[in-house]
Amino acid sequence: MVSKYLSIIGGLIAIVLGVVGLVNWWEEYIVGFLKSGLVIILLLGGLLAVMAGIGEIKDSLEEKKEKK
Repeated sequence: MVSKYLSIIGGLIAIVLGVVGLVNWWEEYIVGFLKSGLVIILLLGGLLAVMAGIGEIKDSLEEKKEKK
């Protein structure tokens, strides 16, 4: 019975601390998020481009084999 209330109180404390941290470090959070997001987007976009290029090369090689 007590553990239910304790988890609710702990959750509320965590929410309050999260909101306070978000308010105090908002600018740093957004700048860091944008920087890391840009890096992830570039990595995934590059990986996707490489995979698409490899797929096109494989397709063109298969077409050349079928024509012979």
